[in-house]
Amino acid sequence: MEQSKNDIESYDDQQKWVLDSSLDSRGEIPGRARTGAWRAALFIIAIEFSERLSYFGISTSLVVYLTTILHQDLKMAVRNTNYWSGVTTLMPLLGGFVADAYIGRYATVLLATIIYLMGLILLTLSWFIPGLKPCHEEVCVEPRRAHEIAFFIAIYLISIGTGGHKPSLESFGADQFEDDHPEERKMKMSYFNWWSAGLCAGVLTAVTIVVYIEDHIGWGVAGIILTVVMATSLLVFLIGKPFYRYRAPSGSPLTPMLQVFVAAVAKRHLPRPNDSSLLHELSREEYNKGRLLSRTEKLKFLDKAAIIENRGSENASAEKESPWKLATVTKVEELKLLINMIPIWFFTLAFGICATQSTTFFIKQAIIMDRHIGHNFIVPPSSMFALVALSMIISVTVYEKILVPLSRRLTGKERGISILQRIGTGMVFSLLAMIIAALVERKRLDYTKQHHIPMNVIWLAPQFIVIGIADAFTLVGLQEYFYDQVPDSMRSLGIGLYLSVVGAASFVNNLLMTVTDRLAEEISGKTLFGKDLNSSRLDRFYWTLAALTAANICFFVFVARRYTYKSVQSSVVVADGGDDGC
Repeated sequence: MEQSKNDIESYDDQQKWVLDSSLDSRGEIPGRARTGAWRAALFIIAIEFSERLSYFGISTSLVVYLTTILHQDLKMAVRNTNYWSGVTTLMPLLGGFVADAYIGRYATVLLATIIYLMGLILLTLSWFIPGLKPCHEEVCVEPRRAHEIAFFIAIYLISIGTGGHKPSLESFGADQFEDDHPEERKMKMSYFNWWSAGLCAGVLTAVTIVVYIEDHIGWGVAGIILTVVMATSLLVFLIGKPFYRYRAPSGSPLTPMLQVFVAAVAKRHLPRPNDSSLLHELSREEYNKGRLLSRTEKLKFLDKAAIIENRGSENASAEKESPWKLATVTKVEELKLLINMIPIWFFTLAFGICATQSTTFFIKQAIIMDRHIGHNFIVPPSSMFALVALSMIISVTVYEKILVPLSRRLTGKERGISILQRIGTGMVFSLLAMIIAALVERKRLDYTKQHHIPMNVIWLAPQFIVIGIADAFTLVGLQEYFYDQVPDSMRSLGIGLYLSVVGAASFVNNLLMTVTDRLAEEISGKTLFGKDLNSSRLDRFYWTLAALTAANICFFVFVARRYTYKSVQSSVVVADGGDDGC
């Protein structure tokens, strides 16, 4: 039986039905009792566990693979890893756009998972098909060109798959909670924390079990396991179909933004009215593509796009006016949201650069250190990343169960601390991680030179642990920020923006490596990065990152204190538009 929003007005009906433009699997208004919330989100978190298991089973061992199987030198291996990581984390911008504008989040996840599986299958076959194997002989001096080509095609197919899978799945999970329902809104605040805990559980499994298999049994066997896990996750995702809430794609979200700008420029000579009632806006009954936004005092020039000319025939004029000449207040505010995000995105890049070290140079340090536990067991270098995952799981749990309730009591705010305060806290921990890494690397160089034996890998534990704490605050905060603060029609693209921080940071990291290397050579006659770490001065690179991060934190605080959060018009309950300022 079809329901309509106009037919559902009582409080009991509002508790029974979901009124946020979602649909169930039959194309009807979803019932709250049988769809969405944790019953659907748990399916999605389980799938994220499987996908992160596959992704980190590859990414954390990529430097090891490039240096040991493909025999690349340190600088080339780290650059190739950063290029792949950059592409992988920038692709979600395209995947999120396609999901929001054209095919929807559910369909995007399905398509992306199939592409992901194609990459995993090719990667696995490159170890079993004779013509694609790295070498004929047991001892391989130089890998076959065919294997190298197959390997890079496979990992970039995985990049494309991740580009659709990552933003669509995470935003699809958040869509299972209604913003205007008080209980579900609180659940959504917890969702990003438990999403990250599930993600870290997948990472932890990858960098312990999968990495051990790669190191001691074989890369081909590990490939089979990752392929089976990914295929299983696709099956689980399909099983959950009746429980999901779906959002229909709404066309290109960028076109209305451009329309607002064009309309504002066309009316640039008109005076900006102080009375919001003089600006064009739809009623809640007319607007069915998300939530209505309240007017804010930032970027006032754009408000002119909503000025109704020829007010003598206001209703007729507003209805017939082209969207290129007249925009609603909500559309104006959505453009303001995107513009206000630009400095926040830019000043989180320094954190992204610090975060990339944990899967590149941190792992490379572990390779050349003493990794023995007892007499027989040797810890795989990539397994050191397990400390990041464990640290993040513990930190997220402490944050969710202790810090949030405590800060709620202290501040009286529903969220406890603001999203940007959480992000800034993580940046401070990333600064601390770079200082620790610089001190440890200097000690390692001195110890190796003095004793002619490698230092124990346990010395790397503090920098892995602290960067994990930083991730728990900043990465999870960025997920929530970019999902919550983008326009409702752009939430997959919002997750893509969060991922693009790490992607762009990977490319900036490569640029920094090149610049600092050349500067060091010009100043001292010696490069920072030699053929191996013992002939490099990685500690000086870490100090450079620490200085950059410290300066960046100052700029971030300046911008965050002046930031205005999304202001949503209340409907059933008062919507949480965040806190004013940092």
